[in-house]
Amino acid sequence: MRRTILIIDDEASIRQSLSGALSDEGYQVMSAPNAAQGIELMKKNNPDLVLMDIWMPDLDGLTALNEIKQQGIETPVIMMSGHGTIETAVKATKLGAFDFLEKPIELDRTLVLIRNALSARDLIQENHALRRQITTRKQLIGESPVILQLKELIKRVAPTSGSVLITGENGTGKEVVAQMIHSLSSRFKKPLIEVNCAAIPEELIESELFGHEKGAFTGATQLRRGRFDLADNGTIFLDEIGDMSLKTQAKLLRILQEQKFERVGGHETQTVDVRLIAATNKELKQEIGKGNFREDLYFRLNVVRIHLPALRERKGDIALLTKHFLKEFASMHQKKVREVTKEAIDLLENYPWPGNIRELKNLAERLTILQSPEDEQKPITADELRAHLNEGVPVSAESFSEAPKSAVALSSGMSLKDAKADFEREYIVQALKDHGWNITKTAQTLGIERSYLHRRMNSFGIEVEED
Repeated sequence: MRRTILIIDDEASIRQSLSGALSDEGYQVMSAPNAAQGIELMKKNNPDLVLMDIWMPDLDGLTALNEIKQQGIETPVIMMSGHGTIETAVKATKLGAFDFLEKPIELDRTLVLIRNALSARDLIQENHALRRQITTRKQLIGESPVILQLKELIKRVAPTSGSVLITGENGTGKEVVAQMIHSLSSRFKKPLIEVNCAAIPEELIESELFGHEKGAFTGATQLRRGRFDLADNGTIFLDEIGDMSLKTQAKLLRILQEQKFERVGGHETQTVDVRLIAATNKELKQEIGKGNFREDLYFRLNVVRIHLPALRERKGDIALLTKHFLKEFASMHQKKVREVTKEAIDLLENYPWPGNIRELKNLAERLTILQSPEDEQKPITADELRAHLNEGVPVSAESFSEAPKSAVALSSGMSLKDAKADFEREYIVQALKDHGWNITKTAQTLGIERSYLHRRMNSFGIEVEED
């Protein structure tokens, strides 16, 4: 496809000579005698590149360039001038010009700049295409009333710069919601920096978030920018913020209030413009009561709260999610997409899903990877699913009456809260047995973080001697 170049210059001789030379090089050329007409041609024809003179009557090139960039037009612009100075070139670059050419025009240099500018345009368009693909992939799947309400809330919240607190159990999709908010915001062209607070040791989290100066501590051999630095003008997502230490919480509060911080070992104040999205599976009000979380930080974070329901609370979406994940992994692993029988869907809808969507996603991938050529010709049945779900866990209404009471925590005098806890303990113990008491493998199968599994084991008094 021929690339289109727009020449904007008040000198007819320049327009004619450049048009002829560029046409000979295979480019399609348009021209305009002034900036106003040039901008109109840009809007109508969307050229791949613009060559624009600086000194023109009525509207000069720098003013026109500023107007082009303010309108969000990303077409690369190369400025030209017969009275160029370093100051003029610097000003043009600051306004967004790709480069600067001095008159009389040297054709060889001009052609090199044009090729470089067009390559830069291709990279920008490729980047936008990738962002659109990511935005398309990262969506809340479901049509249940609670999910439809969540999608509407996200659309209203995303364009603002307010802090967002996402709550819900592990595996419910908090990271997906954070990515959706960022992709729908005005900051989507800037980075989204994700931090798992539970995965970073307490002694390192300040350095991770705020960076450090050279020599700040043993091993700090050079200056390192922190996550807030990297997220400047974009968004930072702090997952599992309930696990953050009180000391780090105090520094985080200052950033939210003043958008300022100091690197570890440094004294120079850094200023950033960052939108904060936080997520937790904990009840922060209870953590405040225990002295584990700052109340003032909680109110700063909780400008808008988005709560994600557990998968067992949105059973109507399970069939849709299952088909979506099977299709996704079939494409990824070059397998055939299999249908799912009604009995299999019924079984999935009655499964408790302690690992939520993450567990369902893992199950779909496991089914896809392990299917044989013979399996591809048959639908997924309830019996096939049972072979992949943990033994001892009730997965259908019929199996509740047949399962051992110790496995399902049934007791006529037991409260629902105690029954849930009893069930979860038995479930974790059985999963650990199935994986030889290997905590890492168990956490992966359950679709939860290893640190979270450790905490649940401690709360239930489950002890495992790790090698």
